Amino acid sequence: MQVRYARGAAAVAVCAALSVAATGCGREPSPASGTQSEAGPTTAAYAGVTELPEALASDGTTITVGDPQAKTVVHLYEDPRCPVVAEFESTGAKAIRSQTLSRQVRTEYTLASFKDARLGGDGSKRAVNALRAALEAQRFTEYHAVLVESQAEAERSGGYTTERLLDLAARVPGLRSESFDTAVTTMKYADFVTASQTAYRHTGGDPLGPGTPAVTINAKMVPEQIYGNLFEEDLAADLLTTIRKNPATWQLHRS
Repeated sequence: MQVRYARGAAAVAVCAALSVAATGCGREPSPASGTQSEAGPTTAAYAGVTELPEALASDGTTITVGDPQAKTVVHLYEDPRCPVVAEFESTGAKAIRSQTLSRQVRTEYTLASFKDARLGGDGSKRAVNALRAALEAQRFTEYHAVLVESQAEAERSGGYTTERLLDLAARVPGLRSESFDTAVTTMKYADFVTASQTAYRHTGGDPLGPGTPAVTINAKMVPEQIYGNLFEEDLAADLLTTIRKNPATWQLHRS
């Protein structure tokens, strides 16, 4: 499976791709300032990630984070062991988190585990199971961040083993508990892991899945021409702002 990853000219292609819609795009208010909705009143931003609502969607595999009323939905397809996911989370994903905190965006996740077949072991599956357990404890966002930041460290320690996942969970205040530890140790959410991988493989028209990270915005896959924008925080922020202000133009754009 090839991970589509483009930079260079693609990193500035959003203006051409969305035509004049991108002209004059500016940065959004910081999360602490709140956001002016189209309906009028200002809705207070979440003060931090611990306040973000987290839930499992009715399909049983999508994890949703942020304001359920947000009109712009960013859906991320990620495998915890994919190094390109780690790079994305340290760059453009910061813009997505910022706009999720300011209630302008809702973020959704589908968690893949195909990297186990490539790298050996079962670290992806164990990490996805642990992330599902963290969702049960309403600590998914914080634990997800810790796993991504510690990916290389974990791989050097033998991958996402049960012991490593529990050690990393200790870095998230309030996450470790008897129920969480048992869920991680026993692979309580193994069915979720399998269903999530199946959902991933059914995305994007490729029988093996679209590669990770893959990103849809309002149910439309970010095309290859502007995929590189996702790895530059400022460009990712501008892309999201442009789409929020011109949703019809985004839907009409074809890769």
